[in-house]
Amino acid sequence: MAALALAALAQNNVAEEVAWVIGNEPIFKSDIEEQYQQALYERVAIEGNPYCVIPEQMAVDKLFLDQARIDTVEVQASTISAEVESRINFFIANLGSKEKVEEYFRMPLPRLREKLNEVYSDQYCIQQVQQELTKNVKATPADVRKYFNGLSRDSLPFIPMQVEAQIITINPVIPQQEIDEVKSRLRDYAQQVTSGEREFSTLAILYSDDQATAVYGGETGFQSRSVLLPEYATAAFNLNDNKRVSNVVETDDGFHIIQLIEKRGDRINTRHILLRPKVSDKDLTDALARLDSVRSDILAGKNTFEQMALYISQDKDSRNSGGNMLNEKNHSSRFEMADLPAEVGKKVNTMQPGDISEPFVMINPKTRREQVAMVKLVKRIDGHKADLADDYMIIKDMCEASEKERIIHDWVEKKQQSVYVYIEEGWRNCDFKYDWLKRGK
Repeated sequence: MAALALAALAQNNVAEEVAWVIGNEPIFKSDIEEQYQQALYERVAIEGNPYCVIPEQMAVDKLFLDQARIDTVEVQASTISAEVESRINFFIANLGSKEKVEEYFRMPLPRLREKLNEVYSDQYCIQQVQQELTKNVKATPADVRKYFNGLSRDSLPFIPMQVEAQIITINPVIPQQEIDEVKSRLRDYAQQVTSGEREFSTLAILYSDDQATAVYGGETGFQSRSVLLPEYATAAFNLNDNKRVSNVVETDDGFHIIQLIEKRGDRINTRHILLRPKVSDKDLTDALARLDSVRSDILAGKNTFEQMALYISQDKDSRNSGGNMLNEKNHSSRFEMADLPAEVGKKVNTMQPGDISEPFVMINPKTRREQVAMVKLVKRIDGHKADLADDYMIIKDMCEASEKERIIHDWVEKKQQSVYVYIEEGWRNCDFKYDWLKRGK
């Protein structure tokens, strides 16, 4: 098996140092170095000697990829492409330009895309195999209790202070004149592009309120329809000529004009210019006054916070649940302070359970628009070692994760027995997680 892998290299006239061989698949020293540099760049902590930990993880991955081939796991190309484009955009944002990305990785962007596509495709296959192996893991209350009782206090995670809160938000009224002015500006930009007077990308850099894409000339990268806002997706996918510009499109983010760059099946790459109507000081003051009146009625017992959230709040995520804020990070009502919107966290930090804040101005985390809000602190849970009563879901997740890890560990040990393993002499002096040397040749 090792000879086959090395022979393939010889045929391609590639001078590479082989560190490991798993089945027919070599692991090159250059691959290990590349992953190490990537970990350093992304500041990923490696527990142990990287020249032991990294090749072993690569070897484990090859076992899963071998199983993926056996199981004929199909890769979702659109999902992978979206991940690749997102990663490329991340690199560009952090390094400053496409040229600097190419310089850092010492390869042109098309080649980097190709390599990232391979990496993400492999990751997808590995995840599919692992999910299939652990799909039936579901801890019962008895399982969770048994797992918790078997933990030492030192192994229990520390849970930082958490809060549960309710919120009511109101979007200030924006005069129609301001909306008309925004639309007029966008139509003017579209006309400049259509006439060839100016480039769309230049206008996006200069004027778009979407700072995340403005630095790239408004380019969004390839996205699927489901990822885009509905109104944006409809307008974008209806475009067929990359020399034309869409009509003005309104979404929750604001008002856009869109230019097609390229379509690939169910994904699309576009440029856009986003303008958000500005909220005047008077509009904010009026909204604050309205919410202050609502607060006074609640404090006077005329209405409850929950009732007013249902009647007037414009926060779509919490309105129908009496204003209860939901933490999308853990799908619960509990927030660590760092997970709250900054303005909400600042208010909640000085409140006691049952307190209702005075109205304040905040930036909507999703639309990036100014709005006014007030919050009620429902509960504060001080930092503590995890316990079964207050942190059942956390303990349950730990229990299921432990069982999944056991299943995967046992599967890897069994899989090792059916796959050829070879480790070069200079790469064997390691404290491996699995017993490769006993099975290696």
